[in-house]
Amino acid sequence: MRAGIVSPVATLNPRFFQSWEADAGIDAIAAVAQAGERLGYHHVTCSEHVAVAADKLHLRGRSYWDPLATLGYLAARTQRIRLATHVLVLPFHHPLEIAKRYGTLDRISDGRLILGVGVGSALEEFELIGVPFAGRGDRMDDALRAIRQTFGRSAPSYHGTHYSFDGWVVEPHAIQQAVPLWIGGRSERALRRAVELGDGWAPQGANHNTFAEMTKRAIQSPAFAARERPLEIIMATPPELDPMQEPGRLADAIADLETIGATMLNVRLVHRSLAHCLEQFEAYAEVAKGTGLVQFDPP
Repeated sequence: MRAGIVSPVATLNPRFFQSWEADAGIDAIAAVAQAGERLGYHHVTCSEHVAVAADKLHLRGRSYWDPLATLGYLAARTQRIRLATHVLVLPFHHPLEIAKRYGTLDRISDGRLILGVGVGSALEEFELIGVPFAGRGDRMDDALRAIRQTFGRSAPSYHGTHYSFDGWVVEPHAIQQAVPLWIGGRSERALRRAVELGDGWAPQGANHNTFAEMTKRAIQSPAFAARERPLEIIMATPPELDPMQEPGRLADAIADLETIGATMLNVRLVHRSLAHCLEQFEAYAEVAKGTGLVQFDPP
């Protein structure tokens, strides 16, 4: 397994965020990314909401840093750690918009982009920006096919069910043509989408037993047998487990995730300050390495 960091500050999810994050800025996000790189973490994340309805703040939180700007800044402050959108709401975007904007990010980061995408669930946000909510799953599937066929190409061409284009030039474009596509969502359809069109499945939530059963069924499907590459299964260890105070429980949680098929860990921790946050991620790396199950690649 590998481990990546769910960036603090960048998303103030009401279920997880700590009070110090409310007043922190880009330097704190960069400090975490640089520490993650030094410790050998695989990736850092940033997710997307254009705007949050005022009556939904208690569910979604109020602050979501834009992933393109944020990860672009982190690209300049790091050299090796990968940069993951976790997740973009793909139906908000035309595939060539992704190819240009995130292809540019891939180029300036020397091929470190991971494109995590989801179908979106906030009806009011779709209505706000004028994107149809109905049928978004089918549009997302077609967008994924378009991205797979055109990402990292100067003269992209695609003809699908919802998107069709030819005769255009996209410069600059990504270094990676086979950019890793991680599919967010915890539904059966999200997992099928990951098996058929993606490189990884990143369900959000803590019902790991349910995810394990879903994964077992997916592995038995003809679509999984037809895959040409392994499928990453990205899961999260419980954020409330303190690696300094409860190393044994954390080690057991990591072992449990490995048993049910996780190949990648998304790490979110409880912390009182930036300094404590950095200490926590360092302690987590030590505990995870000690299990013999998680690989870290420090410089």
